[in-house]
Amino acid sequence: MDALGGGGWGPVGTTTLLSSGRLEPRKVIGSIDTSEFVVAVGGSLGFLFALGSAGIRWDIAAALLAGGVVAAPIAAWLVRHLPARILGVAAGGVIVLTNIKTIAESFGAAGSTVAILAVAWTVVWAQMLVVAVRAERRARELAADETTSVPV
Repeated sequence: MDALGGGGWGPVGTTTLLSSGRLEPRKVIGSIDTSEFVVAVGGSLGFLFALGSAGIRWDIAAALLAGGVVAAPIAAWLVRHLPARILGVAAGGVIVLTNIKTIAESFGAAGSTVAILAVAWTVVWAQMLVVAVRAERRARELAADETTSVPV
């Protein structure tokens, strides 16, 4: 169940909470990361105890860990500087894109069809990002207009 969201329920929960606009991005990320930590500890312990002697390639596990260490500060910077609306669309699009092969193959699609679907999704996703950026700009312009207008 934890892997349904493309590597964890955190990406699904994060994008859902970010797109709602009710919480600040830093609070969403902090809450989700804290709960993911608990899930990760449980999953890691289960992995180590149950699969540790099953010939797991520890170099691959170490590479995944190193990638997470590198990605964490980048994600923290993005969350600090990008608006929640844009973050939600960007993260949701990545989740769909990374899972499109699995989804397409579950419906019987073959290699070239999966590639076409991935390209089509990328185009749709790019358009959705453009819409989100434009909406954010409009919201900022409206907010700036409201602060500069003087009531009569």
